[in-house]
Amino acid sequence: MLRRFKNIVFVGTSHVSKDSLTEVEKTILKEKPNMVAIELDKDRFLTMIHKRKKGSALKAIRQIGIKGYTFGILGAWLEKKISKVTKSSPGAEMKQAIKIAKKENIPIALIDKDIKLTLKGISKNITWKEKIRFVREFLKVLFMKNKHRGFDISKVPTEEKISELTKQLKVFYPSLYKVLITERDIHMSKGLYKIARDNTKVVAVVGAGHINGITNLLKKQEWSKKKQTGKKLNQ
Repeated sequence: MLRRFKNIVFVGTSHVSKDSLTEVEKTILKEKPNMVAIELDKDRFLTMIHKRKKGSALKAIRQIGIKGYTFGILGAWLEKKISKVTKSSPGAEMKQAIKIAKKENIPIALIDKDIKLTLKGISKNITWKEKIRFVREFLKVLFMKNKHRGFDISKVPTEEKISELTKQLKVFYPSLYKVLITERDIHMSKGLYKIARDNTKVVAVVGAGHINGITNLLKKQEWSKKKQTGKKLNQ
């Protein structure tokens, strides 16, 4: 899923889809950007790329709360389960973006919100009603097959399907929607705005469900008519 806004080329991915790997590589090589922005924060980047060991569970619970910690564990388990169906490891498209960027000597920007803050926000905001509904839906997923709820999980969803799913998330899990979507869209849009103003072309690799929110926020910013400088930002 590709979308262009100003000098940003968005690659909307599914974190467990093999198709996303091909799309990421093809777009970076074709567009030849002078910056690749990725939906990762520093902690996840280090864990993913350098296989940094995670801290103790007790320390994590103290930092982000038991509810946020539990949500993170269940989310990681669910991604692994789905990846067995799609035969693609979770976050493989982000690794691919990093690999291609390094090979082509293109700087990388990490634009996502700190995962600890996101999980802490879940601990603070999730309601009992949402928790009960989440557990019920989670148990259904235990028996999930490749075709689920009318779409193929091995493919990147269409824009219509993404819109439908995000609306459902907003209705049934408003607190989770706020923390997982709205707050992260705001954070990533701010980073991309700064990067895009300082670079001639940016390829942004983000989950497909974030593109609408990010672009809508970017449309509200002031954009200079002057040509971007091509300045490279350091990580």
